[in-house]
Amino acid sequence: MDIKCHFDHYNINVANLERSLEFYKKALNLHKTGEIVHPDGNFIINYLAAPEGDFRLELTWLRDHPQEYELGENETHLALRLDTDNYEEVHDYHKELGVICYENPEMGIYFIHDPDDYWIEILRCKK
Repeated sequence: MDIKCHFDHYNINVANLERSLEFYKKALNLHKTGEIVHPDGNFIINYLAAPEGDFRLELTWLRDHPQEYELGENETHLALRLDTDNYEEVHDYHKELGVICYENPEMGIYFIHDPDDYWIEILRCKK
């Protein structure tokens, strides 16, 4: 069977939707591209995307989940590759925001974390 597909979105649950939307806009320039609000207010889903590209990050807020999310060892993560060769400038910006949670200079990567402690890997531009 020849299956043809592409990635559409990746979902994460968030404790505070407004705080998360602000983080992803400020730290990564991701913009809201869609929203689903359950009629009873049980959940709100927001889709975010980079200015270029069609992959979306889905942020889901659940009304009946008031506690913080337990993310375990955080072995899964998102990875974003920069489109331009300004890695050091972006790194310094993330350092100024105080969102860098892990760095591996030997590999030329670092991770930032969002308000719910999801990790996001930042990769250099491909040349």
